[in-house]
Amino acid sequence: MTATVAHTSPSAPPLADQQRRPAPNWQFGARKLALWLLCFLLLGGAMELAAQPVTAPGTNAPGLMPFHLSLGVDGSRQPQDVDVAIQILFAITLLSLAPSIILLMTSFTRIVIVLSFVRTALSLQGTPSNQIIVGLSLFITFFIMAPTWDKINADALQPYMAKQITSGEALEQASVHVRAFMLKQARPKDIELFMDMAKMGPTPPAKLPLRVVIPGFIISELRTAFQMGFLLFVPFILIDLVVATVLMSMGMMMMPPTTIALPLKILLFVLVDGWQLIVRSVVLSFTS
Repeated sequence: MTATVAHTSPSAPPLADQQRRPAPNWQFGARKLALWLLCFLLLGGAMELAAQPVTAPGTNAPGLMPFHLSLGVDGSRQPQDVDVAIQILFAITLLSLAPSIILLMTSFTRIVIVLSFVRTALSLQGTPSNQIIVGLSLFITFFIMAPTWDKINADALQPYMAKQITSGEALEQASVHVRAFMLKQARPKDIELFMDMAKMGPTPPAKLPLRVVIPGFIISELRTAFQMGFLLFVPFILIDLVVATVLMSMGMMMMPPTTIALPLKILLFVLVDGWQLIVRSVVLSFTS
């Protein structure tokens, strides 16, 4: 009597393993595609139903009108409609230019450059970060410009909100205070430079156009900020020279001087309360 042994291939998995094997990836992809198509069909049908006017039962008047959105002045039938659209466009443009106004017509330029020089003089690459420097510069700018903004609010913004003056008169009143601030900080030499290039004759300061005052003010701010930055570099350069000389005299030529100079710079800056001195100097530079 011979026993018959069933021969099974070692490479063929058992039947139970075949039943537990997950479905191929293409099946899941097909299911997802079918669900997306179904959603699009339902959404398209809902949009068609929403676009059709609904008639109330027993009446001929439509209940809901289709939604219509117009982004232009084609449908304006009165001149004041076009005027409102132009005012909205001007307001959006002014909002997009607001960062440039803050940067160029206030004390922000000098402050942010001086703080950047402090970080460079300390040989710090990313500490404090740009966000911290810009944020601190903005708050100091708000502090310095507060008297000017209070005058603008009292003479231009509040009368305009009370409908006592027009928008043009409000801008003129605001430009008077901004011009006075910039002329107080700008050098006469820089203002005269742009007056000569504009071929303007002798003009009173109150009559100078902003296209002359603003670039002259920016050049003056850059010059003052670089002067303050040079004075900030002097003590830290001395520390670098002393550290490099000591290392050379000790024969430690392979050690970078910045390895020793950086902690000494930070220690000196903390001991003299550097941030308080710098902020105080910057704020007082606008009041002198």
